[in-house]
Amino acid sequence: MEGTAMDCFQTSPSHSWLYPTVILCMFGFFSMMKPSEPFLIPYLSGPDKNLTSTEMTNEILPVWTYSYLVLLLPVFVLTDYVRYKPVILVQGISFIITWLLLLFGQGVKAMQAVEFCYGIVTATEVAYYAYIYSVVSPEHYQKVSGYCRSITLVAYTVASVLAQLLVSLAKLSYFYLNVISLVSVSVAFLFSLFLPMPKKSMFFHAKPSKGVEKSSSTNAVLEECQERETSGSNEENPTSEIPSPWGNLDDSRQSGPKPKNVAVRVFVQWVQDLKECYSSKHLFYWSLWWALSTAGFNQVLNYVQILWDYKAPSQNSFIYNGAVEAIATFGGALAAFAVGYMKVNWDLLGEMTLAIFSVVNAGSLFLMHYTTNIWACYAGYLIFKASYMLLITIAVFQIAINLSMERYALVFGINNFIALVIQTIITVIVVDQRGLNLPIHIQFLVYGSYFAAVAGIFLMRSTYIIYSAKCQKKATSSAISQNP
Repeated sequence: MEGTAMDCFQTSPSHSWLYPTVILCMFGFFSMMKPSEPFLIPYLSGPDKNLTSTEMTNEILPVWTYSYLVLLLPVFVLTDYVRYKPVILVQGISFIITWLLLLFGQGVKAMQAVEFCYGIVTATEVAYYAYIYSVVSPEHYQKVSGYCRSITLVAYTVASVLAQLLVSLAKLSYFYLNVISLVSVSVAFLFSLFLPMPKKSMFFHAKPSKGVEKSSSTNAVLEECQERETSGSNEENPTSEIPSPWGNLDDSRQSGPKPKNVAVRVFVQWVQDLKECYSSKHLFYWSLWWALSTAGFNQVLNYVQILWDYKAPSQNSFIYNGAVEAIATFGGALAAFAVGYMKVNWDLLGEMTLAIFSVVNAGSLFLMHYTTNIWACYAGYLIFKASYMLLITIAVFQIAINLSMERYALVFGINNFIALVIQTIITVIVVDQRGLNLPIHIQFLVYGSYFAAVAGIFLMRSTYIIYSAKCQKKATSSAISQNP
């Protein structure tokens, strides 16, 4: 009788991935279903909090960048060590504390605490995407990661549209948008309680295997990473059939003496893996663009609502932040989806593509700086976000295609950490009271110049690559003509 009762809670191997996938997707949906986010700055500057633009720009928002930087690497390591679920629970609790403080906290110090708690939320986000690989078999990685990414995309879009409708048509107060967000993240936390505890993790609790599952992981991590705002292509690209521009970076993973202590062994392996990965020029330059552009992208996203409020003050004009965010998310998704259908020699033209679209990013930010029309400012943001999402999808694929899941996770983590270091430097110099303390419209002139510099770096690199390829082609043709 006892055996029969236990059998009721077991699922067949073919369906064992369904339960954790559904629960994780529900957590992802409700954690992203936050209609208050597109209207955060109007809420803080309105009668509920009555904060000035200077206080928000120079004293409150930088706290998120600093706390995220301090927490990212420790949380990255801890997430794997405790096997994901405890970190997801911490994220759920941090969500709830963030919105309780937003609703009932008053003053600069309380809002700085909000930003610190939200730094915990973003630092622990890695657990949401890594969890599924510990409870799902490799053949389901691509499918499940697609579900997890798509559900957050849908939730963010629905929340933005709902927020715009409630503000424009129902004239709902921003306070009640935050109440809805609090309820949503609380439901997300309840779902996280029902997640199964994984028995393994990627590094500290890894199970030995005979080979590295590369094909599944490449497509899975591609969909996982699309910036946190889009969904990716479902096209399969088995790495065994694609020649690597830097050779097989996973061959040495099983070789060499390994320390007996698990933690020491893991850290030694990380150092060796990163050294070999970044020794590839192809991977190095794509990672460099990833870090530089992600730093600028996150900086723009952090302060763009303040710019909108500067161009069209929310207290005496109609604002459409929710509609713009929904369109931007959808446009980013379309751009990322289009990557799967592009037939481009990325080894030859990849850096040129990065340069061209970095120019587009710079131009859109200059437009946002110089225009006095809020609609032109909105349009610049839409172009900027779609362009970044297109390129980050390409970059993710170019980096992930020849790496095992473990090595990709390391490169992904280090690239994001470097991006955060760069963003922190920008914040200290441009935004912080101890730095230049620039007004918001001048900040976007700086951000546009920053992307112009990024474009210049990759324009020079791409020119060198194309010129070298032509010279090599000419030398080959000459050798063939001399030796028929």
